Amino acid sequence: MLKKLLFTLACCLISLPLLAADLVVIAHPSVPDGLSQNQIRDIYLGRNQQLPNGQQATPIEMSDNSPLKASFHTQVTGRSLAQLNAFWSQQVFTGRGQPPRSVESPAAMRAAVAATPGALGYLPASEVDASVKVLLRP
Repeated sequence: MLKKLLFTLACCLISLPLLAADLVVIAHPSVPDGLSQNQIRDIYLGRNQQLPNGQQATPIEMSDNSPLKASFHTQVTGRSLAQLNAFWSQQVFTGRGQPPRSVESPAAMRAAVAATPGALGYLPASEVDASVKVLLRP
């Protein structure tokens, strides 16, 4: 059991740099171009829920067990998963906000962003298709 866990952890750690170099922030086609990394960070941390065109921003996350989530937050929000979870626990406890909804796979992320006006998400660049647009390559 321990060997299997260590092997899985090693695979995740080995693949993390590959995912980090390949990660892109995507959006529904209705989201305006030119959002900065700071604006995207603020949307994902619940500091700003409105896009520059007045549209409601809807951030979508990968599940906690996805290395993409860790990579995205390290690069874009500057937080580890532990810091992010502590932040959202505090926000929920104080009634200041709720974490973004999450999906289980890159395909589900792409589909959710494509189907939700104002949505933002993140994927490996190889998973992007014409249903979404790339906003940022962190």
